[in-house]
Amino acid sequence: MPSFDPTALELRFWEALGLIVLACIFVPLFRRFGLGSIIGYLVAGIAASLVLPLSVSEHPEELLHFAEFGIVLFLFVIGLEFRPARLWEMRGTIFGRGLAKVLACGVVLAIAPLLFGLSWQASLIIGLGLALSSTALVVQVLDEKGERGSQYGQASFSVLLFEDLAIVPLLLLVQLLSPTGEEMSLGHNLLAVGIGILAIGLLIAVGRFALEPMFRILARTRMPEIMTASALGVVIAAALLMDLAGMSYAMGAFIAGVMLAESPYRHEVEADIEPFRGLFLGLFFIAVGLSLDLTSVIDNWLLILVAVALFMTLKGVTIYGVSRLFRSSQETSARTALALAQHGEFGFVLFSAAASAALFDAETASILVAIVTLSMAVSSLLDRVDRWLFKAPKSQSIDEDFSDAGGSVLIVGFGRFGQIVAQPLLAERLSVTIIDNDAERVHEASRFGSRVHFGDGTRRDVLQAAGAMEARLVIVCVDEPDTCDQIVELVQRDFNHLNILARAYDRIHAIKLINMDVKSAVRETIDAAFCVGTHALTALGYCETDAMEIVERVRSRDQALLESQTITARGAPDRQAALERILPEPLTKARRR
Repeated sequence: MPSFDPTALELRFWEALGLIVLACIFVPLFRRFGLGSIIGYLVAGIAASLVLPLSVSEHPEELLHFAEFGIVLFLFVIGLEFRPARLWEMRGTIFGRGLAKVLACGVVLAIAPLLFGLSWQASLIIGLGLALSSTALVVQVLDEKGERGSQYGQASFSVLLFEDLAIVPLLLLVQLLSPTGEEMSLGHNLLAVGIGILAIGLLIAVGRFALEPMFRILARTRMPEIMTASALGVVIAAALLMDLAGMSYAMGAFIAGVMLAESPYRHEVEADIEPFRGLFLGLFFIAVGLSLDLTSVIDNWLLILVAVALFMTLKGVTIYGVSRLFRSSQETSARTALALAQHGEFGFVLFSAAASAALFDAETASILVAIVTLSMAVSSLLDRVDRWLFKAPKSQSIDEDFSDAGGSVLIVGFGRFGQIVAQPLLAERLSVTIIDNDAERVHEASRFGSRVHFGDGTRRDVLQAAGAMEARLVIVCVDEPDTCDQIVELVQRDFNHLNILARAYDRIHAIKLINMDVKSAVRETIDAAFCVGTHALTALGYCETDAMEIVERVRSRDQALLESQTITARGAPDRQAALERILPEPLTKARRR
C-alpha cells in the first residue's frame, strides 16, 4: 500500500476541504437555531483550530489578512447602492453622529483599562478600538431583516461608514502614542493625510471618467467571465491604491462602488461580485475563529466574560445617549444601540498595530481579540432581543406557481395604481399576468377573484417564469422610483423585445424614464390633478367645454416643457446632475392684482 505523503499544494487543498466541511456543518446548524450564519463561521474556525492540523494555525493572522478581501468586496457592494448625491446628503449624519459616537464610546470604554492599571495611552487606544463596531456583521443583519432603509438602519450605517474612515487617523494615533512616536514629526503626519486625500481624489476621478467606458467596451465582448474579472480587478485596484496611501482597503472598494452606483452596469457588476463576496466574508469569520489564542482565553476566561458584558453594556448605553442627543426617537436610539453594541473587525487591525508599537503586550492583544470575537458572537442574541422588543409585522411569503402565467401583458405591481391600470385590459378579456411582492395584497386580490402571482419583479427568474419571454408589453406600476428603474433596466437588458410602460413618481422621474427609452412614462398624479382642475373651473361657473379647453392648453404646455427638459437632460454629459438641476417652472404666469 503506497504511503500518503502530500506535497505542500496538496496539503493546502486538504486544509481547504476541511474548512469547507466544517463550514457546511456549523453554518446551517446555527442558522437553524436562529443564531445566524456569522456565528456558524466563527465556531467553524474555532473547531478547525482544535481538530485540524492546519498550517495556518501557527500564523492565523496571515489567513485573516487574506480573508479581509471579504470585507473589501462587502464594502464595494454597499457602495454600489449609494449614489454620490445621496452620500452627500448624509454627510451631516456620517461626520456628526459618527464622530460623536466614536469619541464618546472611546472615552467611556477607556476608563476600565485605565482603572485596571494600563497606561493612559494604551487605555485610549483600547477604548477607541472597542468603540468601533462590525460593519460586516451589522450590515449583513440589516440586509437579512430588510431594514437597511429604516431610520435605525440608516443611522447605524452612517456611523459604520465614519468608522471605516476613522481607522486611518486611529492608526496614526497609535504611532504617535507609541514609545517611538516622538520620532514622528508633524510634517510626516500632514504628508500622510495629504497623500490620503490625493489618493481619494485620484480614485474618484478614475471612477467618474474611466470605469463606465471600460465596462462598455468589455460588455461588447459578451463574455461573462471577462466582466467578472474586470469587476474583481476594479475592486482590487481601488483597495491597493488606498493601501499605498496608508488607508484601509475597504474604503477604496467603497469609493469604487459609489463611483459605479449610477452606471448602467451596476446590477451586472453586483451580480458578478456577489458569490465572491459571500465566500470571502465567510472565510473572514472563519479566520477570526482561527485567530483566537485559546490558551489565553482559557487562562483569562472570567476576565473576558466580565469585560464583554461590561464593555457592551457601556457601549450600548453611550450609543443610546448619543442618538438621543441627535434627536432620534427612543425606538430608533434603542435599536441603534442594540445593533452597534458589539465590537468590530477593525479592532483586530488596531490592536495588532498597538501591540507591534509596544503600547501593550501580546497577551493583552490576545485578550482584546477574544473580547471582540465573543462580542460579535453575543450580538446575535442582541438581535433576538431587538426582534422581541420591536416586533415588525411579519411579512408573509408564498410558494408561487407560475404554471398558468404567460399573458400578452405583464403588470408588475398591483397596488392602487396597478389595480386601476389592469381594469380596462381585463374588461377586454386580454391575457394579462400580474405579479406583486406583497403577500397580503396577493391574498386580498384572490378574495375578489383576481389572480395575482406572488413574486419580486426585480428578479430575472421571476419575470421569466411570469412569461416575459412570450409577452408583448410590460407595465411597471410599483411605488418606489428606484425599484421601477431597476425593473426597467432588467427588462431592457434581458427582455428587450418588450414594450415598456411605467409609472413615474414625479416629473424628474418621468424625464429619467423617457431618457431610458421607456415607451410611455406616466406621472402617477397628473391625470387626477387635471381632472380636479377641470371640476374646479366648472364649480366656479365655467361651462364644461371651456373648462376642458383651458385644462387642455395647460396640459399641452406641460407636455412641451417636459419634452424640452427631456432633450436637455439627454444631451448633458452628466445626465443625473442635469436631472437634479431641473427646477419647478410655472405653466402659466400668475395674474397680478
